[in-house]
Amino acid sequence: MKTSMDLCEILKRNSYPGRGIITGLSEDGTKVLSAYFIMGRSENSRNRIFSRTEDGIRTEAFIPEKLSDPSLIIYHPVRRYKDLIVITNGDQTDTIVSGLKNEISFEESLRSRKFEPDEPNFTPRISALLSFDGDFSMKMSILKSDEGDPSSVLRYTFDYEKPVPGKGRFIHTYMSDGNPLPSFYGEPEKVKIGNDLNDFTDMIWENLDEDNKISLFTLSRELETGKEEEKIINKNK
Repeated sequence: MKTSMDLCEILKRNSYPGRGIITGLSEDGTKVLSAYFIMGRSENSRNRIFSRTEDGIRTEAFIPEKLSDPSLIIYHPVRRYKDLIVITNGDQTDTIVSGLKNEISFEESLRSRKFEPDEPNFTPRISALLSFDGDFSMKMSILKSDEGDPSSVLRYTFDYEKPVPGKGRFIHTYMSDGNPLPSFYGEPEKVKIGNDLNDFTDMIWENLDEDNKISLFTLSRELETGKEEEKIINKNK
């Protein structure tokens, strides 16, 4: 039986997980804690911040005149729709939300998308859907190439019904730094989740690689009341 891993150690030993989604029930079972972070190696990727929108957050250029190619770096990572929260690492957030509005499932919406066209990395598209309609449940998805072969798309969805308190899930784009970057593989990693949003936020930010980290968004939502609290940390200030 695989036990929950220490998120600090996972982050410390990987200088470049890329972009990552973490979500799960708090240890006391009263709230959901979620996070999305971005990292970057190029000047274009590093020239970003998170900003709030009406239904979530978006990425923006920190210095607009230095933005060279917005196609894969400017998007809405987090959006809300009814009792659902969508978190992704690209513009598939909009694909999913549009689908939900038209009664198209999370999985079916993502069938219209594939990995990013950034040869030779073919960065995976990672996504999560958090549902607060009745008992909390969550889904995670990854769309990736078959070991760098752009002719083959691998689609995986992980469905977590009634998640266990204190055991979150962590999915990220890359297993490690490299050239090309090796895509994430396997089931989302099982990680320990505490109770406090401040501790959760600080723990993630402090253990992401100092040179490569760019921005972090964290969210806490109480199950009983629906009350939310969120935090944004931008390296560029």
